[in-house]
Amino acid sequence: MGLLPVSAIAVGTIIGASIFVQPTEIARLVPSVPGTLLVWLTAGVLTLCGALVCAELAAAYPQSGGVYVFLREGVSPLAGFLWGWAMFWSAHTGIIAASSVVLARYVAYFVPLGDTGIRATAIAAILAVSAVNYIGVRQSGVLQSVVTIAKLAAIAILLLLVVVVGKPAPATQAVAAAPLDLWSLPMVLAVGAGLFAYGGWHQVTYTAEETRDPERTIPLALLFGTLIVTACYFALNAAYFYLLPMSKVIASTHVAADAAETMLGARAGTAVSLLVIVSSVGVLNGVILAGPRVYLEMARERLLVPWVGRWVGKIHPQFHTPHVAITLQATWACVLVATGTYRDLFTRVVYTEWLFFALMTIGLFRLRRRADYQPRYKMWGGPVIPLFFLIGCVIVVGGHVAAQPRQCLEGFLFVLAGLPVYYLWARRSGF
Repeated sequence: MGLLPVSAIAVGTIIGASIFVQPTEIARLVPSVPGTLLVWLTAGVLTLCGALVCAELAAAYPQSGGVYVFLREGVSPLAGFLWGWAMFWSAHTGIIAASSVVLARYVAYFVPLGDTGIRATAIAAILAVSAVNYIGVRQSGVLQSVVTIAKLAAIAILLLLVVVVGKPAPATQAVAAAPLDLWSLPMVLAVGAGLFAYGGWHQVTYTAEETRDPERTIPLALLFGTLIVTACYFALNAAYFYLLPMSKVIASTHVAADAAETMLGARAGTAVSLLVIVSSVGVLNGVILAGPRVYLEMARERLLVPWVGRWVGKIHPQFHTPHVAITLQATWACVLVATGTYRDLFTRVVYTEWLFFALMTIGLFRLRRRADYQPRYKMWGGPVIPLFFLIGCVIVVGGHVAAQPRQCLEGFLFVLAGLPVYYLWARRSGF
């Protein structure tokens, strides 16, 4: 894949379904228009900083596996293993599950679906997109490029219509805003909810071995992708709050469709719901593409139980894809859909991922002290950007621990459950 499909994966994976749902979650925590826009901007800046950290590490280690490789090289093989463990059981499959649920919610705009119907639709979406990835990375890249271009064009048209025909929401229906406290727990949790919508920026690094000139292509794709997404998210949220009163944003289950209906009637709501479904397919495709490359890399390094590793590491003789890893990932994501709720899924993802992002950034500082660390691209700004990102990671994780200590402890213990697996099998392989 070249710069266009890789950039499409970066943009398409980030601009998924969550931007059409998370504004409601954030507005509930920070019921203030300036506050919510500040949340989205803060989450965008943190995402850009994280993307720059990943870009430098990807230029130094252009291998399949992404964050797994960065943790292995910068921290320890154990840290890399625990990331892969957490990815499969919680973080990565959680993104797939949560995104598919959003897709199903918008399908319910057209067809009445109860809770069971939404879960069944979400599972069907996971299986369908996994099937595309099963038959080849080129097909997946083409799908990603088409879907990403379509959704960016649709978002641009929507924003243009807001400027041309949109009317501001009646001020009398607005929710009285509480004083804005930048360091309050609701603000931190709101930023965490925003970061889930920005999630997936690192996943483009997982396909380095299937990318042309990855040392140059991946950093450029990360930079372009995060800047485009931040601009789109800020503009979309400004449009939502221009068209809808805060009370309706807080109560909505499909805020984008409601905003379009307010502006142009029921047909516009239908069109936006179709956009969300297309967008959801894009994020599912990007995430489903990325994950199996980590499991494949772990299998290559014999970090899995021997018979499991031989099985997971298989490459399809015709399609040349990690077909077993794709199948296992799809199966577990479907289990998460069947057993979890949307809010539980995205909370678990944010806490787990950003704990490892903090470790990844510490690893970057350690690598910079090594004489043999010579990446083709090196982040400008010296230690300032990675240090800012590290502090942001700590605050986000700390906020989730303070708000949901029991759930976070359960998640942490689940990650630590990978320790005996590592020491029983990986240590036998010489790690």
